[in-house]
Amino acid sequence: MTETLSLAAYSPEVRDAVARTREVVATLHAELPRWELIVWTAGNVSQRVQVDPAGPSEADLLVIKPSGVTYDQLTPEAMVVCDLDGNLVEGTRSPSSDTAAHAYVYKHMPHVGGVVHTHSTYATAWAARGEEVPCVLTMMADEFGGPIPIGPFALIGDDSIGRGIVDTLSDSRSRAVLMQNHGPFTIGRDAKDAVKAAVMVEEVARTVHISRQLGELIPIAQSDIDALYARYQNVYGQGDSAPVQAEN
Repeated sequence: MTETLSLAAYSPEVRDAVARTREVVATLHAELPRWELIVWTAGNVSQRVQVDPAGPSEADLLVIKPSGVTYDQLTPEAMVVCDLDGNLVEGTRSPSSDTAAHAYVYKHMPHVGGVVHTHSTYATAWAARGEEVPCVLTMMADEFGGPIPIGPFALIGDDSIGRGIVDTLSDSRSRAVLMQNHGPFTIGRDAKDAVKAAVMVEEVARTVHISRQLGELIPIAQSDIDALYARYQNVYGQGDSAPVQAEN
């Protein structure tokens, strides 16, 4: 672990990037209650701030919400800045209790630029069962490239959750993982992309749950999942949906 610097020690370019990221992260937190993904102060959004112009590195910073603060208080100024060891770099409040998990993901998955954690009802219900959400919807094939996997049980307080996220997603195309008995974590190329994944994982978890109440699920063939994923990630939209994939 390197010595933690204050934000004043960073270049003007990095400080400007932090200021912009604080605004982005504060705004995106409002999307969690809007889509009914959280209750009270639960849940968090973070985004990487790249320090080295050459690319992501362990020297990067992250911006995340403070712990236990209600969503109507989450202004840009309230956001806290941490390094990738989870140490506070700037802010007047304690960072989110999930900061160590977010930091571990950024440190070990350099292609990830945003991380989101929620306790959305249906996705968390699957997590409570320790059961992955099977890929039985074209929307799932498009967005996640297969099932939503289950990660291991881990306690909050250190990087155990982050380790579980990285271990589970390192060999998966999914941008979401359901941590057992806990809830969903999603990743993206930036925080907005990770929020989108959080919205989508709750939607598919809800739909597949309802479908199971009606009868047997119909699986999608792997070749069709692959084709749907490739089309959605590389053709659909306006060219801004490049997939976030592990660099194995």
